[in-house]
Amino acid sequence: MAVRADALLSCDALIDRYRKVRALSVALAAPLSDADASGQPMPDASPAKWHLAHTTWFFETFVLRDHAAGYRLFDERWPFLFNSYYEGEGARIARARRGMLTRPAVDEVLAYRAHVDAALAAVLHDLAPEVRDLVTLGCHHEEQHQELLLTDALALFAENPLAPAMWEPAPAVLASSPSAIRWIEGRAGIVAIGHQGEDFAFDCEGPRHETLLRGHALADRLVTNGEWQAFIADGGYRTPSLWLSDGWAWVQAEQIAAPLYWRTIDGQPQHFGLDGLRPLDPAAPVSHISHFEADAYAHWAGARLPTEAEWETAAASLDPAAGNQLDRAAAPHPQAPEAGAGLRQMFGDVWEWTGSAYLPYPGFRPAAGAVGEYNGKFMSGQSVLRGASCATPRRHSRASYRNFFYPHQRWQFTGLRLAKDL
Repeated sequence: MAVRADALLSCDALIDRYRKVRALSVALAAPLSDADASGQPMPDASPAKWHLAHTTWFFETFVLRDHAAGYRLFDERWPFLFNSYYEGEGARIARARRGMLTRPAVDEVLAYRAHVDAALAAVLHDLAPEVRDLVTLGCHHEEQHQELLLTDALALFAENPLAPAMWEPAPAVLASSPSAIRWIEGRAGIVAIGHQGEDFAFDCEGPRHETLLRGHALADRLVTNGEWQAFIADGGYRTPSLWLSDGWAWVQAEQIAAPLYWRTIDGQPQHFGLDGLRPLDPAAPVSHISHFEADAYAHWAGARLPTEAEWETAAASLDPAAGNQLDRAAAPHPQAPEAGAGLRQMFGDVWEWTGSAYLPYPGFRPAAGAVGEYNGKFMSGQSVLRGASCATPRRHSRASYRNFFYPHQRWQFTGLRLAKDL
């Protein structure tokens, strides 16, 4: 459940935000055919059509069904199709079989969205403040699924031998190589991290608490494709001493030799994205790497991954709405850093792996009811990422935001920033 919602947005402001979020989801999916929107390339990814329906199910279930008198479900069969992982909401189709849902068609899902949107707009002014908080939570939940929709569509298109593009490719402009990494000393001593204030935050971002930081420094920018090419050339994927045991087992079992979506065509390095194949930009941040790969690179570079407390403390004074993030329905790309002093690329381009396990903060308690399943039950075996990516809707993230994935997963826009002890 959320902390107090968006400083109690007025009903008019909340419905305006709701409509904009919902419209962006539809716009992102617009280039997809019905077949595109139904495909599921792997169990970790979901069809675009499912994302459009699941986010609608969230509003229908937790707002309209539970709090709008007289509301009737659009289709009583659909909660089984579009519940994700809420055990409290009963049985559901297995995640790995979402790609079997060739029906309902996209047009039917869009009709479902329109039905729920109209019903919610009609009752929003009559909802209690705590129920409007659920609407805000649903908007942030949908923004998470907008990023997933894009990365899942990329994973789907990458499986097609035709290398199709979701959007027309823009002219490739290769930036000049960024300057050598500069080290920015971080705070040391007892610091406070975690969300505070009345603005929205997910429950896993709190409670705010104190922790001890030892002397350390963060790299001023992200690791680039060119630097990753040097890691590969130096045998990075063939040197077991660089890898965690589970990571080395994963490299061997999956025959990993480069970041996901890197390809070599006619001897030239290429990168596959939502606008198709394009030359690999050595100055752009490396993306689509696992925690295992990020940790191995850091060891190779004589450094380490930052802790989430180090990262958050450094980012606390920066603008989370800055940087290369998602503003519209277009192909997202990590971009080379702009020149400047201080920490760069803290928000945008790629999510940054940290060395921290995704665990509850001291005093964490999940909310009561089904929405309490949103984050807490996943606090096992996953690693924390910080920041935002080029596919994250702008203004969705903040310094306290805790993204998390399993250490082998890399279909998201994930990269790394180095840290070192002082």
